Amino acid sequence: MGNFAANEGLSIFVILVWLGINAFLFVHYYNAFLTDRFYYTRVILGHALSWARAPAACLNFNCMLILLPVCRNLLSFLRGSIQCCSRTAARQLDRNITFHKLVAYMIAFHTAVHIIAHLFNFERFMDAQLEANTSSLTHVLSMIGNRENESFLNPIRSNETSQTIVMFTTVAGLTGVVITLALILIITSSMEVIRRSYFEVFWFTHHLFIVFFIGLVLHGIGRIVRGQTSDNVKLHKPLTCHSRFEEWGRITECPEPEFAGNPPMTWKWVVGPMFLYLCERIVRFYRSQQKVVITKVVMHPSKTLELQMKKKGFKMEVGQYIFMQCPSISQLEWHPFTLTSAPEEGHFSVHIRIVGDWTQALYSACGGDKTEGQEAWELPRMAVDGPFGTASEDVFRYEVVMLVGAGIGVTPFASILKSVWYKHVQQNTNVFTKKIYFYWLCPETEAFEWFADLLQSLERQMTEKNMSDFLSYNIYLTRWKDTEAAHFRVHHEAENDPITGLKQKTLYGKPNWDSEFNTIATSHPGCKVGVFLCGPPLLAKALEKQCLTQSQAGAEFIFNKENF
Repeated sequence: MGNFAANEGLSIFVILVWLGINAFLFVHYYNAFLTDRFYYTRVILGHALSWARAPAACLNFNCMLILLPVCRNLLSFLRGSIQCCSRTAARQLDRNITFHKLVAYMIAFHTAVHIIAHLFNFERFMDAQLEANTSSLTHVLSMIGNRENESFLNPIRSNETSQTIVMFTTVAGLTGVVITLALILIITSSMEVIRRSYFEVFWFTHHLFIVFFIGLVLHGIGRIVRGQTSDNVKLHKPLTCHSRFEEWGRITECPEPEFAGNPPMTWKWVVGPMFLYLCERIVRFYRSQQKVVITKVVMHPSKTLELQMKKKGFKMEVGQYIFMQCPSISQLEWHPFTLTSAPEEGHFSVHIRIVGDWTQALYSACGGDKTEGQEAWELPRMAVDGPFGTASEDVFRYEVVMLVGAGIGVTPFASILKSVWYKHVQQNTNVFTKKIYFYWLCPETEAFEWFADLLQSLERQMTEKNMSDFLSYNIYLTRWKDTEAAHFRVHHEAENDPITGLKQKTLYGKPNWDSEFNTIATSHPGCKVGVFLCGPPLLAKALEKQCLTQSQAGAEFIFNKENF
């Protein structure tokens, strides 16, 4: 229970507060349209009025929140500000994309309820306008407004129109259609399969949020939902006068009712976040114009490209990431990459696995498909935004650390392990971390090669300084060919591993996490162990489950995952 509270307690509290605010707004605005002021509106629409307005209020609240989790510079500032006060609070900012998705789902849900309710509303407005019984209250209410300078209640002013015409000829109807189409495209293109396979589709459709917010602000200008004016409801009390509608205007206690639309409110909710996001984009644009120099290009096996760069004023911490743009490939696309260099180095670097159109184009632009070398002036111009903080920044705040990387997910730990190496070379005694357990799961032998040099340097350095117990590393090959297996068996007795060249032999298969966690907990009773992962969701679930349930020897495991 202690592990669960440490890992998930604050997250659950935040989610419950968010859900509670949604529930409060829904109930409050549902009841707000059950008041006397909207009595005559409900005569025509029934409770569909409240069912349309309550989710609209929740939409305003969630649209206020949706942009904040993607303000990267704001989050980095907040993370740095609160990290010294509360590590748990800072960790919540690392779940910004998860919260962004939850808010998006809530927007989709309330949009669906809002649309369905308004479909009923327009149908009933139309039925009231076509009402053949001229002595019915709904007919009388629909006729109000036919005289010059008279306020109206029913926005459908003619019986020669249709709901479709109203939908595409009114501000509320047209913006509603645009908002809905934009939302559908944004959400459908955000599915994992599309985002992974067709990132450009995801990226471009996500920028329909500009159309979405413009439509959202304009949506309420038409003032489709109308009720009695506040002054008129004091003179014309609907509960008393509704049964005497034939005498309206002829008796003093029941003057003609006057109606007005609700003023647009959405802009009040979203103007603040929109301004913050605009500032965010201005900062990004400014950073993108700063000169970036590529100092070295390395083509690693398994189609992994390493870029070493310099930029004036660039300062980083371990585990951070940057966004990169190559204008010669695309003026619009920015992609996130974890920094693999250490803060102590005189440059910053990234390792890029070639898996899509953009990375393939960058690989070619850097001469990856050429046999001869490429001159510096031939290298493409790069733009860099960042660095931005991640969970891995906290790694040196734990006495005991577990680092788990899968495939190219080892990149943030390259920065951490390099920094460890530099700290010990420089005999830095301020390192709080006393023990690091490193796990790397890789499906192919070629991927080990670019990282093996670093591990060999660390292994040699730790042995020389009699600190071999400081870093324990376990490298797992999860897939292999029959020919490779035969080669491994032949060289298994060699002093160094045949794959990595390390003293520590490569393991085959996948780790037994129950055993690993039990061993670490037993070795460090009562300690807080920071578990850091950069890898796929299935591995994240397995490690998070271990962190929540493991309680051996009183050790407390704190789960941290990289999110982009």
